[in-house]
Amino acid sequence: MRWLMLVACCAMAGCAGPGVEPEPRIVRVEVAVPVHCRIDPVAVPPWAAAGLRRADSMEVKVRALLAERRQRIGYERQLVAAQQECR
Repeated sequence: MRWLMLVACCAMAGCAGPGVEPEPRIVRVEVAVPVHCRIDPVAVPPWAAAGLRRADSMEVKVRALLAERRQRIGYERQLVAAQQECR
């Protein structure tokens, strides 16, 4: 039995000679490269309610807060538009 295993190992060793090496080839790989988005910064508006005083009437305060709400909506739209531009 040992003799048979020795013959089998020698036979297999003869097949394990230097094989044919694969030829090198060039492979093109597409890789996404991040690009920095360059946009102009969105200017923060002077808020309408920033100048309110404690002595101002309720009507003046409400009007200033409503105006500031509209300002904030417009400012947020500009920020969203700037963000969409970078996509």
